[in-house]
Parts: sequence; structure tokens; C-alpha cells
Amino acid sequence: MNYKNKKIWNIRSENAASKEATQISDSMGISKILATLLLNRGYKTVRDVTAFLGKSTEILHDPFLMNDMEKGAMRILEAVEKKERISVYGDYDVDGVTSVSILYLYLESISADIDYYIPNRKGEGYGVSEQAVKKLAENGTRLIVTVDTGVTAHKEIELAKEYGIDTVITDHHECPSELPSAIAVINPKRKDSTYPFQSLAGVGVVFKLLCALETLRTGEDLTSCVRRIAKKYADLTAIGTIADVMPVTDENRLIISYGLSMVEDTDKIGLSTLINLCRTNDTKPQKSKTKKKISSGFVGFTIAPRINAAGRICDASLAVELFLSKNHADAEKYAIQLCDINKDRQLEENRIADEAFESIEKNGYDHGGVIVLDNTEWNHGVIGIVSSRVTEKYSLPSILISFEGNENPYDDEAIGKGSGRSIRGMNLVNALSSCSDILEKFGGHELAAGLSVKRKNLKELQRRMTEYARASFNGEEPVGALDIDCILGERDVSKELATEITLLEPYGVSNLVPVFAMKNMVIEDIVPVGMNRHLKLILSKNGIRFTAMQFCVSSEEFGYEIGDEIDIAFNLEINEFMNMRTVQLNVKDIRLSESSLLIQENGEREFEEVKSGSFAGDPKEMIPDREDFAKVYNFLLKSAREGISEYTYLRLLKALNCKRGAESMSYAKVKLVINVFLELNIAFIEEIDEYSFKYRITYTKTKTSLDKSNILKRLKTLYSVK
Repeated sequence: MNYKNKKIWNIRSENAASKEATQISDSMGISKILATLLLNRGYKTVRDVTAFLGKSTEILHDPFLMNDMEKGAMRILEAVEKKERISVYGDYDVDGVTSVSILYLYLESISADIDYYIPNRKGEGYGVSEQAVKKLAENGTRLIVTVDTGVTAHKEIELAKEYGIDTVITDHHECPSELPSAIAVINPKRKDSTYPFQSLAGVGVVFKLLCALETLRTGEDLTSCVRRIAKKYADLTAIGTIADVMPVTDENRLIISYGLSMVEDTDKIGLSTLINLCRTNDTKPQKSKTKKKISSGFVGFTIAPRINAAGRICDASLAVELFLSKNHADAEKYAIQLCDINKDRQLEENRIADEAFESIEKNGYDHGGVIVLDNTEWNHGVIGIVSSRVTEKYSLPSILISFEGNENPYDDEAIGKGSGRSIRGMNLVNALSSCSDILEKFGGHELAAGLSVKRKNLKELQRRMTEYARASFNGEEPVGALDIDCILGERDVSKELATEITLLEPYGVSNLVPVFAMKNMVIEDIVPVGMNRHLKLILSKNGIRFTAMQFCVSSEEFGYEIGDEIDIAFNLEINEFMNMRTVQLNVKDIRLSESSLLIQENGEREFEEVKSGSFAGDPKEMIPDREDFAKVYNFLLKSAREGISEYTYLRLLKALNCKRGAESMSYAKVKLVINVFLELNIAFIEEIDEYSFKYRITYTKTKTSLDKSNILKRLKTLYSVK
């Protein structure tokens, strides 16, 4: 049971009463809470706030500032003019799929001889492969344009040359010191880059390429061409940028803002069909009766997973075909397939997560290290998502490795593909770099990375990663952290506030969804939903009730009970269901309220003092008598009949003391009673942790004598109590 607070809450503003917040609020006609959120994001003056909300400081940069842009665009237009076969080569994630789609659609619109190629995650893996280059050569390709990949494909580009194929690379990943010998390498992260913004997604780089192509092709001014390209392709560009978790700053902020407004009225039949299917949650797309605003959250958590699922479980080409659809019949077919595949992905993800959690709980784990798990049957495309869930649950870095696909997965030379996630304080890609001599390959970022490793090196990988983690965390148990914008009172939470904070959108990296906290709330009800994969919580404070959703947590994992007093960290949103709009709190973290935690901490301290003989108070108040034992036993007996089989000492204390006319017991006394029960095998007590226990009561003819308890004998001797 989760009665020990596991995350540190970094509260950026205790309240919205500062002079700065008041000034911005009064000047702009916004709430002090929104003013506080803006201050937290670094917008400290009315001028800064006006510019941020109006997006007046962001511009779309000249695409020709990007190295090799003109050279690459000219080669593509040459291929179009000469009717040379152009193959768009992309990745299988959302960024790759949207990149392929917008370049294909544009080149198709100017009558290019065009096809596309996306490798299969299972059979080929990430990136440009020699096998794929050979296939494209056999199909008559004369120009390959890579999107969201290619910047490390040295050998493959050379092979393409041998087949008489030119290559234009567009990518956004970190560049090696030496670039492939392609016709053009268009990447804002080149070491010699002259482009003013490095954080474009892969689809963002392709968007800039389309702007350059349109300008060179038509001879019109750049501004007109950019507007035309944005009007046609900003919707898919925004989706790919959001899904790839790019910073929502500079031109990304403009692309996402404009793109999201376009998504609502997209002219792409496939995208529109997918959105309607997501909204109706049905097997048959239906046009929504009410128009709803498309948010970055809806893209990230609803649309993107369905697009991603194709590449993870099946074939990413299904998602491309959806976006290329020219009629409703094809669009419906592909949209339904994607949603069905996503359901399969969810089932697979939940299965793997259950197996991972079971393995961790059964075998234990090093609280100061890294969780490393392997399996011969886990789907490569899903383990990254599960790794995120493992890291979130245990507040530890994790790596999941699958040996699926090996002829003999238990052979020392069998190669496992892994995916890992980390927490603040340990750079995962640096940690893997320290193990590079025992890895086949690796790559990624500070908090997420992938790797390949031979089975014979698994134990050594675990050992080294644990050592690295201990050094990163100075030998202490890692503790997760959560940044909270401000604390709200119960009367602050409203539909008006939930609507007002959408002025901060689009959300993403560098502009996170606001996180609020509310203290001293009482749990009134806990309702499992989604086959007990999620929980709906009814919470109250000072007579005002709230609905909260705790996602990806079952009732068994939750760790809190009805009646508990808690503090909650949450995102605020409007939930629209059956034409009803209600405020919903989406839980980020829950912890015991400070008052409850103080009772627990003081009780644990007193318990240890009583046991050690150092308790300075009246021992008679702490040492339980027969009435205390009877009171606790009878209460547990009644609870067992109601199906309750475990308690925390804190919840048991509150339940015992809430009875009318009952003489109150202390936390330490309650815990001593349970410890004696455990010692004498009464009620079959089993400790879960220092804060909680399980129990099972069965009928016995003989009664156990409390006089046999060594705990009681020792306490009575220590304190000279008869």
C-alpha cells in the first residue's frame, strides 16, 4: 500500500497573490491563477504576456537558411521534371509517417513519379538498410529522399550510388562529425548549421523543404509560398511535431498552433475519419454532431497512439495510406484498421506490463539501481511504452529487453533489442555509453534510449548500469520529482478556469500542461473503470465534490482507501460526454495530507521509542491491555466479513477511533497490538511494509494467551508495569 510519499513536490508558487500576478491580472483582464502560470513560464511583464499569448514574437524562418536546402530542393525538382522515380524513405513512428505523407502528397500534386518506403520494425529495424536500397533499385528508383532518418546511413548511401541512385537526406537527429556523401544533407543539427532553430521535428524539416520547393518551382515570393504550404500541410506537420515531443517554442509554436486549428477542418479525408472514429469510440466512423476543439493533448494521447500502433504491431504503411486516401471507403477501412491495431497494442502492452510488474515484485529490485528485465516473447514495438510505466511506478530507471525473433533466444550470441526510460538525475544515453563495449548499438536521449545487447552480456549490463545509477544518485534511493505551478483552493476549480488556461496552448516541452495541487481532500468513492485499468475518484473538500481520474492504476495498486485525507496534484480539463461539460481532475500524483503524514510519522517515532525503552511519556498510554486487543481483534473480524484483508496502521487507527463513545488509541499502541498478533500468530498477520499489513482470521477452538507474548513481557519489564 502506497502510504509513503514517493515524489518530491516542487511547488513553484504557493498562491497567486504576488504583486506581479496582480498587476498582470488587472492589466490583461485575466485571473490571478493564469497570471501566476505565465509568471512561472518566465513572462514577467504585460508586454511579455501579450507577445506570448498573441504568438507575435515567433516567426517562420527562411528555409534557405538551412544548409543544402536549395541544393536538395533543386535535385528533387530536377527529378520531377525528368520523370525520374522518387522514393520517399521514412521512419515507422508518427513523425516518420507524417513526414512521408506530406512529402508524398506535395510531390504527387506536382505530377512526380513517386512512391514511398517505410521499413518494418520487426524485420528490418530503424533507419536506411542495404536490403531496402537494393529493393528500391530493382523498382527503378533514381532518387531517394529520406525523412526523419538517414543522417548516419554512410554505407547505405554509398550502396545507392553504386546502383546509380542519388540521395537527399532530411533528418533532425544528432549528426555525426562526418556526414554521408549524399547530394544534400538537410538537418538543422548539422555542426556547421546556419539555421536559427535546431529543434524541428523530422516533419518540421520536411515542411521547410516543401516551402523551399514551392518557392523554387513557382518563382513567387517566399511569404506567399509558405502560406500556401501551411494551409495544405500544417495539420499533419503539427501532429508529427507533437507526437515527437518537440519543444513548443520558436517556429514549432506557430506550426503547432496553426496546424491544430487546421486539424479541426482538415481537408484530408483520412485524418478527418480517424478523428471522428476516435471521438465516437466505435467501429464505424460517424460525423460528430458538435465541433470540439482539437488540443495537443488529444493529438498526443488519442490520435498519435493509433498512428504509432501500426508501426509497433503491424505495418506503418497503413497509417500513410490513411493520410493518402482519396475516398471515404478507403479512409474508413484504414482508420478502423488502425483503431483495431491500437486495441491489440493496448492488450499487448498491458500483458507485458503485468508480466514485468509480477517479475519485479516476485524477484525484488535494487532501490538504488536500474530495473533490467528481459523476455523471449515481448513485442519489440511495445516494450518502450511498458518501460515508461515501470519507471513511473517505481521511480527508477528501467530497461526492458526482448529476444523475440532469435532462432535460439537463450543462446549466448542471441541479440536482444531493448528500450529504456530514466528519471531526473541519470542521463540514460550517457549511462549506456559507459557500457558501449558490451552493447551492439545504442542511442537516444537523456530520459529515453534504445539498445541492442547479446545475451551473454546481460548480467554485466545490469551490474554496470546499477553502479552508474548509484554514482548518479550518490548511493541514495532515487526519488521522483513533480513540478507544481500553484496550489488551488476548492473554490478556484471551475469550468471557467479550465477554459481560461487553454490560452497557454499549445502545450508540450518547454510549455508543459499546468499542474495544480489541492490539499486536505477526502476520498469519498473509488470506482474502477476500463476493466480496472483506471480509477474514477470522487473527492471532496469543505463540502465541494470533485471527479478525478487516475489513469493506468488499478484498485489493487492504488494504495488509498475511502475516507483517507490526501493531497492531490493534477491537470485540469473539461470532460465532454453525452453533450455534458464537466470539470475533471487528471491525477498526476497523490500523497497523504500533511496532517495525516504527521500522525503517521509521530506514531512511528513513538512506536520505536516505546520498543527501545526511551519513551518519555506515560507508558500506560502506550502499552495495550486486554480491552485494546479485544477492540482491535473484533474490528478486524468484522472487516474480514466485509471482504477487507489489509490495512495501514493509519487507516486502522482512524477507523477504530471514529466509533462513537470509543476511547481513542494512539498510533503506537495500534501498531504494538498488531505486532503482538504477528508474534502469537493471532489473525495470521503478515507485514506488507513498515506502514501496513495483511491479515486472515479463521475460527479456532483454543484461545491464545497474551501472557505468552515476549513483546508484552519486555515492555512491562522496561517500564515496570504490572
